[in-house]
Amino acid sequence: MDVKSSSPFYLRFGLTIVSLAILAVALYLGRGILVPFFFSILLASLLLPVTKFLQRRRLPKVLSISLSIITAMALIGVIVYFLSSQIGNFLEDIPALEKRFNQLLWTAQKWIQENFNIGIRQQNKYLNETADNMDSPNVMRTVITVTEIVSYLIFLPIYTFLLLYHKDMIKRFLIEIFKNDNEDKVREVLQESQLISQQYITGLMIELCIVFTLNSIGFLILGIKYPIFLAGIAALLNLVPYIGMLIANIFCAAITLMSAPDVSNVLWVAVVLVAVQLVDNNILMPYIVGSKVKLNSLIIILGVLTGGALAGVAGMFLAIPALAVMKVIFERVDNLKPWAILMGDETTVAEEKKNVIRRTFNRVRERAQAKSRTKVKAK
Repeated sequence: MDVKSSSPFYLRFGLTIVSLAILAVALYLGRGILVPFFFSILLASLLLPVTKFLQRRRLPKVLSISLSIITAMALIGVIVYFLSSQIGNFLEDIPALEKRFNQLLWTAQKWIQENFNIGIRQQNKYLNETADNMDSPNVMRTVITVTEIVSYLIFLPIYTFLLLYHKDMIKRFLIEIFKNDNEDKVREVLQESQLISQQYITGLMIELCIVFTLNSIGFLILGIKYPIFLAGIAALLNLVPYIGMLIANIFCAAITLMSAPDVSNVLWVAVVLVAVQLVDNNILMPYIVGSKVKLNSLIIILGVLTGGALAGVAGMFLAIPALAVMKVIFERVDNLKPWAILMGDETTVAEEKKNVIRRTFNRVRERAQAKSRTKVKAK
């Protein structure tokens, strides 16, 4: 990795592009197998500290891994069961929501006819053509089918168990491939990648809980229908950078418009979501998810869109940790360092200090830490 290549730039650039294209094609063709495997890597990174803790308690390796996975799956099951009741209430009201939607659509069509001289028949024709286009395979690919859900339920715990069980063998394999002068760099990349995965997933779970709580409080204060359901949807979509929050705003506003008697509630729902997003972007993401995932906005957006095109919603979620790991690798390969620079975040310390919300939060945190140190000294 340290030896600089004597090949011309255009050849190295072309090989890099071809390699990325091959990886993209492989992911697209094998997404049914690879996407659950990638999720298993993230879950294994998250459960690795728990497994090590249980092994230090003299539990056998197999039992430690099994207990970790069972606990994680049970926790996921509890969350799904809690949300299922909210989803059930929402599904029961779909006929009423559909009736309300038709009323709003008729009002909107009358307004368009009066102001733009476009007949209702012509509007319906355009809507039908749009609906037919929405039924194309490209859109349907993004929908998670029952088969995919079953494959996740079956293969996710199996992959995770095998990765945790054979982690030492996998590590030795990767080190042996680059054994000569690159062994230290391979160890460093593996350690840094594991740290990024753990920090990113742990931070996202904490962020998800906080965003869900803040959304729920805001929606309950407004008194809109389905507050917990909408808060959960918005929190889950928030995991997808930029695009997810836009979809969450549109979805929550549309459901509120169809279910609330007061149209002003739609505006207040948007205010709640924007306020929570400001807190998330300026406090939760920098201080909970951490600064390890230092990627610029352009690369994040392109990565999320590419991940969505290759593997649907799951690809959007996996895009950020995948880009972060790629950046770690690029930083340690001389010929690929320019790509790491392209992916990096140029935000300087001076620009960080200009952020009013973040600066205020830092002051409050510093004062709290100073008070705690004073109490410790007094004792």
